[in-house]
Amino acid sequence: MARPRASTYAGQRAVILAAAASVFAQRGYTAATVQQVASAGGVSKATVYHYFHDKEQLLADVATEHVTRLEQLVDEVTAQHLPAEAHLRLLILRFMQAYAGASDAHRVLTEDVRFLGPQARAAVEDAQRRVVLAFAQAVAAVRPDAASAWHKPLAMLLFGMINWTFTWLHPEGPLNHERLAPVVVELFMGGLASVHAAALASAPSAHHAGLSS
Repeated sequence: MARPRASTYAGQRAVILAAAASVFAQRGYTAATVQQVASAGGVSKATVYHYFHDKEQLLADVATEHVTRLEQLVDEVTAQHLPAEAHLRLLILRFMQAYAGASDAHRVLTEDVRFLGPQARAAVEDAQRRVVLAFAQAVAAVRPDAASAWHKPLAMLLFGMINWTFTWLHPEGPLNHERLAPVVVELFMGGLASVHAAALASAPSAHHAGLSS
């Protein structure tokens, strides 16, 4: 019979993952070491290896848990069965709030997933596509007059606004995610409403900016 996990297992694992996210975000995945993660987490290197096989598993779990949380946010908002515009507004607001508390993990998700092995990378990228699809569907509900081929590009324009805030937005500064979030909502919703119907009536060219599948 397998020995049950200690009651502190989940807490210790979370501390190590947070330390890994911080170290990877600051140093970059390739330059970071397991010893640096251990030091940042206040544990021994042996303790890190007790919870994780290697540095790649640390990366995989940081990215997976972050994107899983984003998927959960989509589900939570969807479960409220809001009108289309209120639904999209709340999605944007909730994602900005999530980014505020997970800037390190989001930087890792954005910059370091490429270092994962094929199977782990595919799992994370599939989850990211599901998140983008959920936003594309929300955009479609707000602008049903738009050709379906526009839904994903419009969603990607939104992510272009919010995904890179970690590079310039510092919580200790005069502007933080909480203050910025409603501005992002109004910028995107106002812009989405202002696009002339004729511009979205036909599908973009097949060569439109090489969007990934």
